[in-house]
Amino acid sequence: MSELCRYPVKSMAAERLESVALGWHGFEGDRRWAFVRPGLERSDFPWLTIRERADMGQFRPRLADPSRPDDSRTIVETPEGDDFDVVDPRLAAALGDGVRVIKQNRGVFDTAPVSLISAATVRAISHAAEVAPDVRRFRPNVVVDAGDEPYEEDAWIGRVLRLGEAEMRVDQRDKRCVMVDVDPESSQRRPGLLRTIAQRRSTCLGVYGTTVTPGRISIGDPVYLA
Repeated sequence: MSELCRYPVKSMAAERLESVALGWHGFEGDRRWAFVRPGLERSDFPWLTIRERADMGQFRPRLADPSRPDDSRTIVETPEGDDFDVVDPRLAAALGDGVRVIKQNRGVFDTAPVSLISAATVRAISHAAEVAPDVRRFRPNVVVDAGDEPYEEDAWIGRVLRLGEAEMRVDQRDKRCVMVDVDPESSQRRPGLLRTIAQRRSTCLGVYGTTVTPGRISIGDPVYLA
């Protein structure tokens, strides 16, 4: 494994980790908080994300007590450099009128609690779309070095992967949306990457999975089919 990423707040920037516990609800502390758009509380997708607000990735959450990831206070640094507790009404107000924050201890996931992509896949699709390879566009939990052959993770669907002390079942391909067209540095939308993924990969890139055996995983741990 070459990268491990936790997103304490849905659709905000990642925390890059050296080691993390993988539990039944994904990485401990991952996507436990999310912001809800006004008037959409009963919809299937009420969340405020990069799709609706391109600069959400510039907000940088961190855990005040990383030793207690599911119970720690979460602090968010705004693009202007201000720090707010995630529950501070001033943070919600900065994100939009009527926006409010909620916490779900099981995590706020679109499809499944663990997302994985290979570094070769990121390089290949970025080259095809003529954009700089930047894994942040794809917001995975796990980035693996699986050699130079891209899209190899598709062949793992239905199999169990051993990641350090943990195991995850690879359940399905990860269907992509317009979020991949947002530049993580500038927050500018540049259409092209999603179109390339649609044309070459049926709009899917990387995979989703669920935990089979909880355990700790670390950068440099081998990844293999169990």
